[in-house]
Amino acid sequence: MANAERPGGSLSGLTEAEAKEFHSIFVTSFIIFTVIAIIAHFLAWQWRPWLPGSEGYTSMYEGIKAAVYNVVPYAFMG
Repeated sequence: MANAERPGGSLSGLTEAEAKEFHSIFVTSFIIFTVIAIIAHFLAWQWRPWLPGSEGYTSMYEGIKAAVYNVVPYAFMG
């Protein structure tokens, strides 16, 4: 009964040309998103590696401590 309303039997209701256009836009935007995600992960790895080096995570704790000491005084200025 549902196919009687849609000529060609398309579940999406799109014509062949519309479906191809949607697919090309979808694939292009997915590739752009993936490239941006790869670049972001690379930059995050360069900034702070996810696996500890020979020093362990001590440098990370020092960075967090410095950030807390710089932000907390402003939190109580009300």
